[in-house]
Amino acid sequence: MHGSGTGSDGGAPPTVGGEPHAPSGGVDREFLALERELAVFLRRARAQSGEMAREVHPELEPAAYGLFVRLDDAGPQRATELAGYFGVGKATMSRQLRALEDLGLVARDPDPADGRASLVRLTEEGRDRFRHVRDARRERYVRKLADWDRAEVAELARLLNHFNVRSEG
Repeated sequence: MHGSGTGSDGGAPPTVGGEPHAPSGGVDREFLALERELAVFLRRARAQSGEMAREVHPELEPAAYGLFVRLDDAGPQRATELAGYFGVGKATMSRQLRALEDLGLVARDPDPADGRASLVRLTEEGRDRFRHVRDARRERYVRKLADWDRAEVAELARLLNHFNVRSEG
């Protein structure tokens, strides 16, 4: 992969008796580097999500794009499930879903398992708009990572998935 952080390039942490030794401040260099890279990645991802949401519909806020991704991947869900998945409050999720409903991009149907609840789903228009934008985004990734080996792309996806799964709990 591009730079493993080990070897004679100074990327390896200092060791004491073969064990990693934290530099002053008690934080390993690897975790400082991870924090720095995640901060850059997340800032860029937020900006791109805003752009992607506006491409789906000019009135959408950035958080809407993630809702489209989740609903397209997982299918209809309760608003409470979506709120839990994204780590936001029910009121925040209700506000976001109401805006999407008003634009005709999502709809609510009765939950067959519980008539008191409803399931949120993408409308046909919402799905079509989202998939058009998603496909264009995927093409940008293909171009940006054209010089990467497919195994590296797969490894990045695997590691990000591992990180996301561990971050859920």
